[in-house]
Amino acid sequence: MQLKSRLVALFQKYKHAWVFLYFFIYMPWFTYLERREGSMKHYLIHSPLDDYIPFIEYFIVPYLLWFIFMAVMVLYFFFTNKKEFYDLFLFLALGMTIFLIISTFYPNGLELRPTTFARDNIFVDMVKALYASDTPTNVLPSIHVFNSVAIAIAAKRSKSLKKHPVWRFSCYIIAGLIVLSTMFLKQHSVTDVVAAFVLIGILYQVIYASQDRRHAATQKRPIIT
Repeated sequence: MQLKSRLVALFQKYKHAWVFLYFFIYMPWFTYLERREGSMKHYLIHSPLDDYIPFIEYFIVPYLLWFIFMAVMVLYFFFTNKKEFYDLFLFLALGMTIFLIISTFYPNGLELRPTTFARDNIFVDMVKALYASDTPTNVLPSIHVFNSVAIAIAAKRSKSLKKHPVWRFSCYIIAGLIVLSTMFLKQHSVTDVVAAFVLIGILYQVIYASQDRRHAATQKRPIIT
């Protein structure tokens, strides 16, 4: 009975894990989009600024760090603050869903990746492995950029992370390096990055700014005694 009670208490405490079911929607949809690469026309994304950005293989480190960064920070909010977790996950889920819709009805891709490399090192080998496993399609807006900045925003607004300024500042640095990595690795166009920031600005107003306005309005209401 004691074990049962503990399991029930654990379920009650972390029942907000149900939102992770979203990935049973996202992953099959994204996999379908990736696999249809050769079956239809893709619109090429390109900005004149892309031609001035050099390829720098060392940015593969922050690019791959994205996966750990996302997992650690999402789980941090999951275990520390249910309200902040729900806000962040809603932000991420809305952005990723909009990305899927755009990719579905506006198939897009890049022709930015280098075919030859000036250097031969482990970082170049890692980039080659990335290119082999990831198609240069479905890039608008950049999910790497969108999710990283969303995490940074959540860290900025987090009440608990205010007590840990070094950790919060580290989130900003990591997010910034990930944003840069998408362009220096030729995984994304400047256009993809700008589109991600536009989407962030829109969804910020929908999720966070609207809450702030409601909170401010509540604070201004006269107290009736």
